Amino acid sequence: MAHRTTRLRATEITARKGTAFPVMTAYDAPFARCAEAAGIDVLLVGDSLGMVVLGYTSTTPVDLEDMIRHTAAVVRGTKTAHVIADLPFGSYEASDADAVTSAIALVKEGSASSVKLEGGAEMAARIAAIVGAGIPVCAHIGLLPQTAPIGDGFALRRDRDALLHDAHAVADAGAYAVVLEVVEADIAAEITSQIAIPTIGIGAGPSCDAQVLVLHDVLGLYPDPPKFAKAYANLANDATNALRAYAGEVRSGAFPPRRVPR
Repeated sequence: MAHRTTRLRATEITARKGTAFPVMTAYDAPFARCAEAAGIDVLLVGDSLGMVVLGYTSTTPVDLEDMIRHTAAVVRGTKTAHVIADLPFGSYEASDADAVTSAIALVKEGSASSVKLEGGAEMAARIAAIVGAGIPVCAHIGLLPQTAPIGDGFALRRDRDALLHDAHAVADAGAYAVVLEVVEADIAAEITSQIAIPTIGIGAGPSCDAQVLVLHDVLGLYPDPPKFAKAYANLANDATNALRAYAGEVRSGAFPPRRVPR
């Protein structure tokens, strides 16, 4: 197979329907480089950066400038990965024009490959408007973290009819894929079988076309991961131990080493 020299396109992601593939969040150049080197070619710059990177208690305070800055960093750290950028809370809800303007900023200033926004049927017009402006959109239904704290909370989503309606609405609006977050597994499987675009599951069972997790949960860097996450490493411990060793050597005088007299 020829070595890829261009970024993965949204149409190529849609063509993966029915084939399992991994998606990972990324927020900076070094970890984005690691993810791409691991063969993960779809990266999501999620507004989860507010919690796992910036230290907020929710995603709500994240603004468009945050997303542009971190998206640009991920793009600089990669060569061929498709980089999805979240539209943060407050940047797209008010009008189609606001949504298009914000999406353009993420593409023009952050070099995003596509954008993602939260919401089902009620956001179909926003999706259609952004797609109409030439920017691919990944939809997001089920649990919506941006509004969950002031809305329906973080419980498992089980309203089959509403979820199916939302899934069809975002697909019909032109989304190239859709994230299903914390959706009952049987309903997620039904959605996956009914719509022509890939479903990307997070806490939505094994039947979705793709799976996404938050980088800091996978690497053991976040102290309070969700129950559905799986840690594949414990970098928090490794980093603490390395820093403790460094601090000890500085205090003892072992680092930096004294020059040996000639």
